[in-house]
Amino acid sequence: MLAFSRGTLVTMLLGVIALSIPSPGNTGDAGLEDCIYDVGKLSARDSQATLKVGESAPEFSLPELSGESVSLSKFRGKKNVVISFVPAAWTPVCSAQWPQYNDARKVFEEHDAVLLGVTVDNIPTLYAWTKQLSADGAGFWFPVLSDFYPHGAVSERYGVLRSNGTSERALFVIDKEGVIRYLEVMDINRLPHFARIEKALAGLH
Repeated sequence: MLAFSRGTLVTMLLGVIALSIPSPGNTGDAGLEDCIYDVGKLSARDSQATLKVGESAPEFSLPELSGESVSLSKFRGKKNVVISFVPAAWTPVCSAQWPQYNDARKVFEEHDAVLLGVTVDNIPTLYAWTKQLSADGAGFWFPVLSDFYPHGAVSERYGVLRSNGTSERALFVIDKEGVIRYLEVMDINRLPHFARIEKALAGLH
């Protein structure tokens, strides 16, 4: 009978576990479409507006995928800011919306703007989701922020937290002085037209 030390057995066990875990970007036989959760038809809107155009955007600081915090005040006097709230990772419309923005990086740069994506999902979920959504598996060019804990606190501050704990599908365009110049809460079931962002950014000049 072969005898192994406890350390050797642990090493062997970890090796077996590692072999059973798919590498990043490899989902086996399942494509991205097989991982998307169908939420069905939802009420178009489920929150009360608390902010208006012309008001100062509430300050916040949220962790991005790297674990570092991103604050709105970081861009004051430097960049226009577009905040895109989406309800949840791994859902149909959200999984189409942000890849569209990822492909439009040049539009944001032309208007001296940064895009901040916000959801109530936790960091590991957002990491896996954005890696799968990006064509090269590298993730998105813009910061993806987690409003997970305290759960939905920033979404609530912006008046877009729904009663089920997810956020609305909403856009806020904030100028370099920190003033809200455009906001819209859209039908959560529909993919918003990117032209809305382009028009709002053009209006800042």
